[in-house]
Amino acid sequence: MLDWQKEAARPAPRPAAGEDDLRRIPPRQYGAIGRLQSGLESPFFQKLITVLIALNAVTLGLETSATVMVRAGGILEILDRTFLLIFTAEILAKIVVYRTRIYEDPWNIFDFIVVGIAWLPATGNLSVMRALRILRVLRLISAVPSMRRVVTALLSAIPGMGSIVALLGLIYYVFAVMATKLFGERFPEWFGTIGESAYSLFQIMTLESWSMGIVRPIMEHYPLAWAFFVPFILVTSFTVLNLFIGIIVDAMQSQHQADVELAAASESEARAADTKRILDELRALRREVAELAKNR
Repeated sequence: MLDWQKEAARPAPRPAAGEDDLRRIPPRQYGAIGRLQSGLESPFFQKLITVLIALNAVTLGLETSATVMVRAGGILEILDRTFLLIFTAEILAKIVVYRTRIYEDPWNIFDFIVVGIAWLPATGNLSVMRALRILRVLRLISAVPSMRRVVTALLSAIPGMGSIVALLGLIYYVFAVMATKLFGERFPEWFGTIGESAYSLFQIMTLESWSMGIVRPIMEHYPLAWAFFVPFILVTSFTVLNLFIGIIVDAMQSQHQADVELAAASESEARAADTKRILDELRALRREVAELAKNR
């Protein structure tokens, strides 16, 4: 027997402990559960849910119009209840398919909470719950991948914002104490206390009527007040806030890079699976050839 025939006749090496079990786990379940999973994960169903969420947003907005409610209030209520039943059925289907694994994806938990709020009673003291039905529209975030990436990037940027928030709070405190001592006696409605000073400084930071509304009236009594407010605006509005933007942009770039690496890893795994399949077929063919040569 030739060397390559001996090699082909050798049994394949046994996989490491646990590797064979993992290899036998199918990507999808079998039977009705498998078909249900395929339907939930199909692009058509995902697009359908997105369209239904958008339509539900329109109906909830129309319910705020008294004229529309007089003419078509009953139809809107029926549509709203129908959308809620569809979203609930989707959540229940995910629970049936994924079971405890549904909690591994935070977006599933988000969908469950949003849909669950809609089932809370909205009568009597809980009538405010009717206003919370609009939260169902937020499911567009979990339904649209681009929105999910943006929200994920924002959430990942929160830890990095801690030091900037602390810096901004320190700046606010220092300027609020200074403003209270400098302008509190003559302008108590704006700078009478630290809290009022902080609120006025927040208005100034947003550049909302800061000049004609606050600073110029103060400069009529304190001509050099601009030397206090201009540095505050430069530090808060143009420096610290830009740091926030920089962290968010960096987080979004990191999230994009992570998505690219994940896609590359998935493609590499797919190529490796194809290569393994081809090698297995070649080994099987070599065994058949070896068996034919042995039987001659």
